[in-house]
Amino acid sequence: MPRRGFLGTSIAALAAIPLTGHAEAAPETAGSIRPFKVSIPQGQLADLQRRLVATRWPAKETVSDQSQGARLAKLRALTEHWITKYDWRKAESRLNSYPQFKTRIDGLDIHFLHVRSPHRDALPLIITHGWPGSIFELLKVIGPLTDPTAHGGKASDAFQLVIPSMPGYGFSEIPTTPGWNPDRIARAWHELMRRLGYHEYVSQGGDWGAVISDKLAAQAPPGLLGIHVNMPATVPPDIAKILNNGDPAPKNLAPDEQRAFDALDAFYRKNAGYSAMMVTRPQTVGYGLFDSPVGLAAWMYDKFAQWTYSGGEPERSLTRDEMLDDITLYWLTGTAISSAQLYWENNANNFNAVDISIPAGVTVFPGEIYRAPRSWAERAYHKLIYFNEVDKGGHFAAWEEPELFSREVRAAFRPLRKH
Repeated sequence: MPRRGFLGTSIAALAAIPLTGHAEAAPETAGSIRPFKVSIPQGQLADLQRRLVATRWPAKETVSDQSQGARLAKLRALTEHWITKYDWRKAESRLNSYPQFKTRIDGLDIHFLHVRSPHRDALPLIITHGWPGSIFELLKVIGPLTDPTAHGGKASDAFQLVIPSMPGYGFSEIPTTPGWNPDRIARAWHELMRRLGYHEYVSQGGDWGAVISDKLAAQAPPGLLGIHVNMPATVPPDIAKILNNGDPAPKNLAPDEQRAFDALDAFYRKNAGYSAMMVTRPQTVGYGLFDSPVGLAAWMYDKFAQWTYSGGEPERSLTRDEMLDDITLYWLTGTAISSAQLYWENNANNFNAVDISIPAGVTVFPGEIYRAPRSWAERAYHKLIYFNEVDKGGHFAAWEEPELFSREVRAAFRPLRKH
């Protein structure tokens, strides 16, 4: 019997199926907001499985840990699950269970979820994903944030929720010219909220979402009440200079500052190569990620292993299906290169202290790349209305610990609500 995969298609028949693009919504009129549904052509899924089955596997790493990157056994197990058990149609149905839209802003189609709260006076919130994340990392917080009474919270903590895909990510349009940096994305997000009729709102994010929230706060457009970030930019200039030079830490650091310094020093010395590649050569590194699904999976899984609060075993924090939802989205939308280009556009150290004067909240998760000390946060966010260190969760906080993350977001923005 010929081997069959998750599509029920014989492997021998897959090679003849061409790769096609993802489905697009109907054309818009100027400034319109139109509904969107995900509908990936079957041929594109068949092509993915054909490529997975035909993977040329490298030799095993020469070490017994992940110091050389994603381990062969882990990737083979993930790929076998991808071939035999994973079902993209379930992920697609999950996305389509939420109201999705597209609108054209500054010459680019932006895809977003817009989930309204059943509660009166819900506070409008735009929340932004990061890399190698996507809107998938935020789906588990939709219920707790829009309908807190169903998740142990109070109606007065409800949000009207907007979750956009960044340009070049997911189902948002891929830029064809340079210039879509975090500043521009932040301006686009303000226009999106204005277009949705939200004249007062708050912003939240981790990873790139934190960078964009910080940029929004620096721009301080009318109606932005405040931000909350779970990857704060707090490293003081003198500490940043020492880290950049590879010099020893100052002797007068407090224990939590020393902990942050050590984590950042280790990150820059051992784990920042991915960023250096995407900052300087996104196109070059992207060819392999664009052409090989297992290459893409390895590039992303390596960060899941490092950045989840899991001791290097991301399956303790996320299911294989959850990781594959995210990886498969990047593959099907062909956004490996365009997502990497955001690093080239930014080309900045996103941990270095910002200069934010509007109300801001910070939550520090223990598995974050570095755990920001309160003393540093107060110097970067001058109106720090909320600061808390929690005991579980990592870089993908909303994905890993959705209930805890939601409680933190509610608490951070509570002072900004009108009572």
